[in-house]
Amino acid sequence: MTGLSRAGFYRSRISRQASPVEMEIRDAMQKIALESAAYGYRRITVAMQRSGFDINHKRVLRMMREDNLLCVRRRRFVVTTDSRHNLPIYPNLAARTVPTAINQIWFADITYIRLRTEFIYLAVVLDAFSRRVIGWALGRTLEAELAVSALRMALSERKPEPGLIHHSDRGVQYASREYTEMLKRHQAIISMSRKGNPYDNASCESFMKTLKYEEVYRNEYGDFQEARDSIGEFLERVYNQQRLHSALGYFPPAEFESGASQ
Repeated sequence: MTGLSRAGFYRSRISRQASPVEMEIRDAMQKIALESAAYGYRRITVAMQRSGFDINHKRVLRMMREDNLLCVRRRRFVVTTDSRHNLPIYPNLAARTVPTAINQIWFADITYIRLRTEFIYLAVVLDAFSRRVIGWALGRTLEAELAVSALRMALSERKPEPGLIHHSDRGVQYASREYTEMLKRHQAIISMSRKGNPYDNASCESFMKTLKYEEVYRNEYGDFQEARDSIGEFLERVYNQQRLHSALGYFPPAEFESGASQ
């Protein structure tokens, strides 16, 4: 016996051997399994194929076993974006604006993270100019307070001037009165993605993939606090201070900001 759980054994194999393409397949598979809780591996195979993945049901079954996703379809989970609400929706301003300095455009998003016995949720706020994580919060529910906590951190850290564009999807968390009123108090301009168009928030989508591939998929968190400590370390020290970004001329976000301010 090695003292390592079966899930931990598979996860360690995945971390060492998986290619970026396989990680993309796993990420897409997990999203389908969460959003379509009644789907078994055959329906997930069809959904993957309809999304453009060249994959058969045998491989899907194997990967679902490795990622412990076969039990997901017996439970009901909440997806991270619920735009079915009657709250105000704002036009997309970020699509036609290119930032030239920090605190001109911020992007916000939420993703899920799987623990051994539950799903937890991460809300982040990124500066579009430097890709730096300037606010984040980890929680067990998708209540608006999760996104509000991440925004509160960003506002406290940055203290932006009036005119900041804040961009997000149309999720109820970002359309909530508490969230929008906080932005208005700081004289920020609210921007939201077009309906059903995730590419409007491409910077956050790219960040979430990096987070999953380089941190979440390489660990098996035992509980909420362990996940918070590890993810916080990744965001604050590794991603912001050390990770080289091709879009930033291969500088880490913090270093890119320092160079841009000189």
